[in-house]
Amino acid sequence: MDFPAIELGRDLERGGSSDARAIGDITADAFRDDPFNRWLFGRFAGMAGVFGALARHVYLPRGYCIRLGDEGAAMWMLPGGDVEPPLRALPALYGAVLFGSTWGAKRRTDAAVAAMARHHPEFPHAYLFTIGVRPSARGKGRGRNLIQPVLDACDRAGVPAYLENSNPANRGFYRSCGFERQAMIDVMPGAPPLEAMLRPPR
Repeated sequence: MDFPAIELGRDLERGGSSDARAIGDITADAFRDDPFNRWLFGRFAGMAGVFGALARHVYLPRGYCIRLGDEGAAMWMLPGGDVEPPLRALPALYGAVLFGSTWGAKRRTDAAVAAMARHHPEFPHAYLFTIGVRPSARGKGRGRNLIQPVLDACDRAGVPAYLENSNPANRGFYRSCGFERQAMIDVMPGAPPLEAMLRPPR
């Protein structure tokens, strides 16, 4: 489907092919204390490796990434896009999971990917894979600046936005943006909460 142009505000820029590592590092730093991702990977290196590989091979070439300098980043897949990593991404992904994460991360990530896929909407939508602001830049409205341009485009297109919230502390922020809980995603026994949230167009 045709999706309207995304109008980026001041200090925001669309990520390019050379931004993959920076987006991975910013996102991992933002998720450093995230309960679900801390359980999933166990180490910062695993987070940074996976997020960087997905930025490089999926969300930069196929989706829409936004950077706020070195302070924040968001990775989106727009309606009709493919979130499945290509074969060339697998060495980096498996390397980050197996060698950059703690023992059992492969089993945990396989379970998380499968559980998330079961809840992923089948109707056209924009998917917010990650949004994060470095801890040193929080409390200044950076998250709202990062998320709003694509939400505005969703409203103009008349399509919903979807995300998985991995931190209960962020529920209030997402609700203020119009997202509502659709379901709690059951990954495996002992996994922290993971919440499927949907925002209808306004």
